[in-house]
Amino acid sequence: MSQFQQKTPVSRVEQLTGDVFRLTLDSHEIAGSAQPGQFVMLRTNEGKDPLLRRPFSISQTSNNKHFQILFKVVGRGTSLLSRCRVEETLSVLGPLGTGFTMESKRENYLLGGGMGIAPLLFLAKALLRKNRNNPPIVILGARSKDELVPLIHDFKTLGLSVHVATDDGTLGHHGLITDVLQVLAPSASARIAVCGPYPMMSAVYLYCKKHGQDCQVSMETAMACGMGACLGCIVPVAKGGYAHACSDGPVFDAKELLWKIK
Repeated sequence: MSQFQQKTPVSRVEQLTGDVFRLTLDSHEIAGSAQPGQFVMLRTNEGKDPLLRRPFSISQTSNNKHFQILFKVVGRGTSLLSRCRVEETLSVLGPLGTGFTMESKRENYLLGGGMGIAPLLFLAKALLRKNRNNPPIVILGARSKDELVPLIHDFKTLGLSVHVATDDGTLGHHGLITDVLQVLAPSASARIAVCGPYPMMSAVYLYCKKHGQDCQVSMETAMACGMGACLGCIVPVAKGGYAHACSDGPVFDAKELLWKIK
């Protein structure tokens, strides 16, 4: 699978909420070869602070020329990134990792929590391109309405059915994504893709295990190199030992992982 390291110009900067941003970057090579679920490693500053690159899911591509990343300001790296300007260039390595292997002929449910929503837009578009007559069903969750509204719009413009859950009840169901999943009751043949906080993904895994449904999870972990060399992103697997979230994943069949269930 092709990987590129290049200076990539920023063509658009969007502040979606107070601390959530979206960057559009121009790269024919990355946009043209990326698959849903893959990510890029991005240097947020020309200097050595922060020293390491940061991983970001590719949230969508367009015209094989542009790709987007979605992020929330949580530290120095993302704070610097939020202050990028159009025509500024960023050092980008990607696309990296193993993406989703969804089947467009099956019933597909896409579940995202918080910034874990990012790769699901890319996946939704890919499924629609393969089979517009079988659109995926989208379930999105976040702490509050403010975090969700701009992201819901992206899915609805594709004509998709979007169901929402918020922790504080300001939008949609007041509660968990799994509550919504239970109400919708996907068929046993449905495939479920999920990305978000670990407790949410483990709860979805348990639901799918109980109902005999296929479940793919995108593991969001800290990464230093993005290529499996540093051992900084290992995740325990059911057969024993560990896998690299960056190179073996970030997308895994949920039953292949060893889940810490509380």
